Amino acid sequence: MIELLAASTGLWLGVAALLGLMVGSFLNVVIHRLPRMMEREWQAQCAELRGEAPVAAEPFGLVAPRSACPACGHAIAWYENIPLLSYLFLRGKCSACAVAISARYPLVELGTALLTALAAWQFGFTGQAAAAFVLVWALIALAFIDLDTQYLPDDITLPLLWLGLLVNTTGLFVPLGEAVIGAAAGYLSLWSVYHLFRLLTGKEGMGFGDFKLLAALGAWFGWTMLPLVILCSSVVGAVIGVAMIVLAGRDRARPIPFGPYLVLAGLIALFWGETLLKLYLGG
Repeated sequence: MIELLAASTGLWLGVAALLGLMVGSFLNVVIHRLPRMMEREWQAQCAELRGEAPVAAEPFGLVAPRSACPACGHAIAWYENIPLLSYLFLRGKCSACAVAISARYPLVELGTALLTALAAWQFGFTGQAAAAFVLVWALIALAFIDLDTQYLPDDITLPLLWLGLLVNTTGLFVPLGEAVIGAAAGYLSLWSVYHLFRLLTGKEGMGFGDFKLLAALGAWFGWTMLPLVILCSSVVGAVIGVAMIVLAGRDRARPIPFGPYLVLAGLIALFWGETLLKLYLGG
């Protein structure tokens, strides 16, 4: 089977897309539940500091309890949880109460499948592709969690940072020295902007999760890619932010999460970063 996947590009892309669909279904669970798990943990820690007895609660994690309709509590059967197909079969509605299911669930699944297939096509049947899969999946989860909650969980950003350093011990994407400097420079660049902004305005312009995410991208792509990542994320953020204010009437005082823009810039760096750098440098 391994020889067949290595020899057949079409089969490799199909397997990658199918894997992406399945992982995308799991990412929907991570996006929905991880912030709630964090909030429960914070509440338990606050109760402990207040000297209160822990409140008995049902287990809540990424595996248990079973997924259920948020409107009526209907437990979702396995055949109602098949990526994309179940959404189409159910016509986008709960089988029990007919409340509409958010279109974001199949979009996350489809987007994960397409980006996984793109990574498979870009890097071939290699260890580099396997590492790129993990990076893509983590970035997708981070983008949607930040959109929903303005959290960038340490449970994802810190392992992603360390994994970037580990995969580059063999120079999988960049030499290890560039990765280490990239991690440090990524963190310190936004850390410096944060403190300068707070010094000038008395306000906090971004969260520490953004520092850690850029450090992780620096660990994966090296310090030479950081200017491109920062430029792309800033341009995309400015364009989308202005559009949301002008076209959608978004309140200017309402904070806009920066994580999704870093994620988009990271994906650009993963797939087209080297090409863009060569064009910029005239090479």
